[in-house]
Amino acid sequence: MLTGITVRRTAAALAAAAALLLIPAPAGTAATAAPTAPGFIDGTDLPPHPTSPWYADEVTKGLPEFPPICLEGVLPEAGSWHRRFGTEYDTGAVQLSVRSATPAAAARLVRSLERKVAACAADWLRATPGGTASWEDYGTLPVEEGAHVYGVHTSLPESEPGVHLFGIGRDGSTVTVAQWGQMGNLSDAPVAGFRRTTTTAVNRLNP
Repeated sequence: MLTGITVRRTAAALAAAAALLLIPAPAGTAATAAPTAPGFIDGTDLPPHPTSPWYADEVTKGLPEFPPICLEGVLPEAGSWHRRFGTEYDTGAVQLSVRSATPAAAARLVRSLERKVAACAADWLRATPGGTASWEDYGTLPVEEGAHVYGVHTSLPESEPGVHLFGIGRDGSTVTVAQWGQMGNLSDAPVAGFRRTTTTAVNRLNP
């Protein structure tokens, strides 16, 4: 049987517990929301393949198991997401995006990516005796904090040549790289369509 004293003590305890729920947590202990993935392009945003639709994987946190040509070792794992695309033939693509800590850090990452892609043909030649390689700078795009498009061609004797397009851009502290590739030469690359792809990729980063 509860006495009057017991009831008063129980009520006081419940009131104290309820009051604790109303006390804000210290600033250093507040829960931090996990960063959300940037917006990504869809298969319909890529240059159309003449005989196949584009198939898109899900947006996946982290870097792909095998980084695209020219991008080895330059993209950080932290804050990264990627999405792969394929067709029924030899044409494929990938988009990789990184949420950097600050816009300044994102700008540094963009410069590193641009240097890496611009040097890719020469680096590939040094590592591939007997091969041939070339590259093209297809210029900048006036989107958000800017974007830049490049092309890289590589070839080995008695092997099909490969051509790759890269679009590198930034919106605030978020950086993205879109990469498209297939067998062929730079003259086969859909540069105009890929410039539109790159513009869409940067515009979609922070919906």
